[in-house]
Amino acid sequence: MADKSFIKEDSDAVKEELEWGYEEGVEWGLLFPEANGEYQSPINLNSRDALYDPSLLEIHLSPNYVVCRDCEVINDGHTVQIILKSKSVLVGGPLPRGHDYELHEVQFHWGRENQRGSDHTVNFKAFPMELHLMHWNSTLYSSIDEALGKANGIAIISLFVQIGKEHSGLKAVTEILQDIQYKGKSKTIPCFNPNTLLPDPLLRDYWVYEGSLTIPPCSEGVTWILFRYPLTISQTQRG
Repeated sequence: MADKSFIKEDSDAVKEELEWGYEEGVEWGLLFPEANGEYQSPINLNSRDALYDPSLLEIHLSPNYVVCRDCEVINDGHTVQIILKSKSVLVGGPLPRGHDYELHEVQFHWGRENQRGSDHTVNFKAFPMELHLMHWNSTLYSSIDEALGKANGIAIISLFVQIGKEHSGLKAVTEILQDIQYKGKSKTIPCFNPNTLLPDPLLRDYWVYEGSLTIPPCSEGVTWILFRYPLTISQTQRG
């Protein structure tokens, strides 16, 4: 598991019912039974073993994202999250036909060093960071909590991140990271456009597999959509 060096504990923060950390990842199954499931994430993506599915070209992956105003950015002690209030949905691609998946949040996963921070690896290569756009099936379920652990309940778009040029779409978020260093801290940004995170306008080059959340409760029933080409942020933005 990657070392989330940015996340710090606030001595005044309220303790969770079940506390966990990345260093105890191998023991998550003792506290969270779903972590012992058969289809657990993350995995290594072996490009040679991947099977080409031409049917995915016929039903394009279509994110209908809208700009979110007054978005809350939260440090939950494990990841940094952007909570999206506006109704953005994802349809098509590998998702069940006629089902809308509503975008709930964007999560940042990164480590102490540039060489390793992503949850997933590609041919055993890690990236400095990985972003998760977490969606829930609003056609079948009434809330994200109800969708967790259910069949076709969750879809996550994963974006690998490399260090290079500044990413203008993430600037408003990365500029306030120092203000939310401690668990439980949050800050509101004026607006956030999830469309700026999508690396390929055609949305064609991605891997798909069925897995789980990469952090507790490690619920399964997650459709992972991992884009092949990473987006780029600057070293300053990474922090």
